[in-house]
Amino acid sequence: MVREEELLVGLDVGTTKICVVVGRVNDGKVNIIGIGSHPSTGLRKGVVVNMDSTVNSIKRAVEEAELMAGMKIESCLAGIGGAHIKSFNSNGVVAIKEKEVKLDDIARAIDAAKAVAIPADREILHVIPQEFIVDDQDGIRDPIGITGVRLEVKVHIVTGSVSSAQNIIKCCKLGGLSVDDIVLGQLASAEAVLTPEEKEIGVGIVDIGGGTCDLAVFLNGSIKFTSVLPFGGNNITNDIAIGLRTPLDDAEKIKKKFGCAFSNMISSNETIEVASVGGRKPRTLLRKTLADIIEPRVEEICSMIYEEIKKSGSEKLLASGVVLTGGCANLEGIPELAENIFNLPTRRGIPIGVGGLVDVVSNPIYATGVGLLVHGFKNVNAKKRKYDSEKGFKKIMDSKRLLLRMREWFKEIF
Repeated sequence: MVREEELLVGLDVGTTKICVVVGRVNDGKVNIIGIGSHPSTGLRKGVVVNMDSTVNSIKRAVEEAELMAGMKIESCLAGIGGAHIKSFNSNGVVAIKEKEVKLDDIARAIDAAKAVAIPADREILHVIPQEFIVDDQDGIRDPIGITGVRLEVKVHIVTGSVSSAQNIIKCCKLGGLSVDDIVLGQLASAEAVLTPEEKEIGVGIVDIGGGTCDLAVFLNGSIKFTSVLPFGGNNITNDIAIGLRTPLDDAEKIKKKFGCAFSNMISSNETIEVASVGGRKPRTLLRKTLADIIEPRVEEICSMIYEEIKKSGSEKLLASGVVLTGGCANLEGIPELAENIFNLPTRRGIPIGVGGLVDVVSNPIYATGVGLLVHGFKNVNAKKRKYDSEKGFKKIMDSKRLLLRMREWFKEIF
């Protein structure tokens, strides 16, 4: 149970950066007390491809966070992403044993929904209930205590590659951290940047990282769809390096400092200095030339994101529009261009609902790291509310097997 003054640590293992965010629980709220980040060179499209480089980046980021927080970090909640992530919806139906829904009935319904065939090289990361149906009454969020004879649950199941998850855990252990839990990146980002009202009336969140774009769609307060696209900010950087004939490191700097995804926002006489390769002198080019390279790639990425939104069947139901987060969301003009393609209200998402070093984390690049802390805090507090509210909980405490199932379910649902 997260107590007052207890620490929470989120580790965002990204393609371009490793980010560690440290928070302390005070007055029922997570306060940020330390942040550390280091460039990531050991991952490609969210998957570990160089163990030593990843471990070194984790160690450097942890050291920086420890220095700022003034304390030793030993465990964390780790984010996971990458093109290996797959998800689908499922449902399970059971008979209610005592004509009133108990925790045991919910656990059996969840188990029934999880009883699907998945390949041996994949594992279930999350089983997230969307809604419960008791007899013919649907739209129930918490069915405990409701009278009926038939309980159905609709769930969203997220699966990932066993080896990818194990490699992240191994890197963390070699970096001196134990992993308390693994959380899907866009679910963590949603915890940090979305409001309950947005989730209720419909919203899509897109985390645009260096190697991947992670999408999650929420409707009626629950998650309906998740997807991962193997494209991101690195594709834009590569286009700039080729188009302007400049080294990759300089292309990344140019993108961050002068990049714009919407060429109509740029004055026709703005210029930038571009480093050349092979020892040649730097060149002066129009900034609009840079935008003309970036805009087609961003249009392509946003069009693919919109196709995924249409796959969810929710493109006309997202009253709150789309929220962009992740490092690439800082690119000038990207919300305006995305809004034109999605034909939906679009904004940048920055972490909200936390205290402490708020000014430092008020940036889309910290959305996943902060969201991991919020997820950890809500997770244990939701467990406490459930344990306290279930009057018949003591009756099933003697069943060790059932208790373990309860703990597993609570770990996944919240």
